[in-house]
Amino acid sequence: MNSAGILADAFERVHEAVHTAVEGLPAEDLNARLDADANSIAWLVWHLTRVQDDHVADAAGTEQIWFAQDWASRFELPLEKGSTGYGHSSAQVGSVRVASPDLLLGYFDAVSEQTLDFVRGLDGRALDRVVDDSWSPPVTLGVRLISVIADDLQHAGQAAFVRGALERR
Repeated sequence: MNSAGILADAFERVHEAVHTAVEGLPAEDLNARLDADANSIAWLVWHLTRVQDDHVADAAGTEQIWFAQDWASRFELPLEKGSTGYGHSSAQVGSVRVASPDLLLGYFDAVSEQTLDFVRGLDGRALDRVVDDSWSPPVTLGVRLISVIADDLQHAGQAAFVRGALERR
């Protein structure tokens, strides 16, 4: 398996984990918080998708799906249009609410498809390209993609945990 295949496999695993955490849940569960300051499934999946969309679009030199397909308007969030969830207060986390899993999964699937199209076309040399020189050492495409995968899997796991806790209530 080459590097593109490994990255595609990892992003496909993210896809599976997100769908497992979200599919079939009512809005009440998607928006539930285990305590007053906890992250909801809706926020966790929205956030991981926004970060993936932002980072992959930047690396690929494309427009974010959030804007290109007008997901920002569909979500109708009381947040800045470019918000990804970094640094959100508890109130901002609570403001990310959805009416059904269809909205979350629709956006996630669109971002996932664009991500997979991008990574499947990469070769090993492309992964050495610096995509962010504001860090020391500068961040390469390979490091950025692994960072996105790690963040996605962590948040998908958190969403699965919240789902499990809610199902035991």
